[in-house]
Amino acid sequence: MNYDDFFSDALARLREERRYRVFADLERLAGRFPRALWHSPDGPRDVIVWCSNDYLGMGQHPKVIGAMVETATRMGTGAGGTRNIAGTNHPLVDLERELADLHRKEAALVFTSGYVSNETGISTLARLMPNCLILSDAFNHNSMIEGIRQSHCEKKIFRHNDMAHLEELLRAADPNRPKLIVFETLYSMDGDCAPINAICDLAERHGAMTYADEVHAVGMYGPRGGGQAAQQGAMERVDVLEGTLAKAFGCLGGYIAAKASLIDAVRSYAPGFIFTTALPPAICAAATAAIRHLKTSSYERERHQERAARVKAVLSAAGLPVMMNDTHIVPVFVGDPEKCKEATDILLAEHSIYIQPINYPTVPKGTERLRITPSPYHDDALIDALAEALVDVWERLKLPLKARALAAE
Repeated sequence: MNYDDFFSDALARLREERRYRVFADLERLAGRFPRALWHSPDGPRDVIVWCSNDYLGMGQHPKVIGAMVETATRMGTGAGGTRNIAGTNHPLVDLERELADLHRKEAALVFTSGYVSNETGISTLARLMPNCLILSDAFNHNSMIEGIRQSHCEKKIFRHNDMAHLEELLRAADPNRPKLIVFETLYSMDGDCAPINAICDLAERHGAMTYADEVHAVGMYGPRGGGQAAQQGAMERVDVLEGTLAKAFGCLGGYIAAKASLIDAVRSYAPGFIFTTALPPAICAAATAAIRHLKTSSYERERHQERAARVKAVLSAAGLPVMMNDTHIVPVFVGDPEKCKEATDILLAEHSIYIQPINYPTVPKGTERLRITPSPYHDDALIDALAEALVDVWERLKLPLKARALAAE
């Protein structure tokens, strides 16, 4: 039996479906973000990164770098074990306290990534509630879907942000049955937000718990960076808030925040927490420095929103099909997987602009797009150069441009 054929055939299917992913070898340059070195087949080249999830550029902030370097020098690199076996380092304990305070919750629990915190958190919570029914938004992230699947609980999927459909499903459920509503506060592919207070109203009316994924909002919304729940005045109403340290905070890791008893139960029962090495002290110290800075500094959030608004305005004025929303995500519609990949190849090779194509299964077939994420460090000249490059690519690939409002003037 030729086992290699199984893997070769699987890869061939991905290529045929235009789903094979190619990674760009990038070297971020601290102090020069969003500039980076692309290690291309022809050697290193300077590029501008337009799709980073380091939304606020905190990965290069002097306070964050300083905390990481000082802690690594003082405590070494790795954590040395799982949380139960020598891995509960003091910077990690401080980080969990900082996260609980950020979200106004009694306690928080840190995981190795945002994916793991969802996958492990949801599955463990649901399993601890006998006969739990999970109600999940149709656009939820794969990590949430996997957490639901691994819980082995019954699930019902409600149409995206459709409160009437969610209420219909809640009404049909046994009032005495445990129920968990699982949703994201900000959906990163379209940039739209959940109506958090409306979801909490339904949860309270029908005796359900709420679990909200804040990974694309924490640090960037709310007066202290508490996320969309804070922005919408609903933070204390949501039972479990999940977030990441790898986006707005510029580091690594994920977490959940909730009542102390819930956090202790997950800590005690979750395999994805118990049987994995803890985050290193230096990572924890850097994340804590980022959180503390963003709790008191609104400059990064305000500049970020202003830059995102300008990108949308400039690209729209150029006739590009921006999928408009009220957040920092700037999706530009393509609608064809091959042209989406070709567009990004041309941008990188000829314009030194790096944007990763977003194709199926990340988004539904026929809705392929470029997902642009401005940062506080993308200045006007970079935005104008992006618009010119995108128009050039759109015309070369014969992709449809919108009517330009100012073209005839």
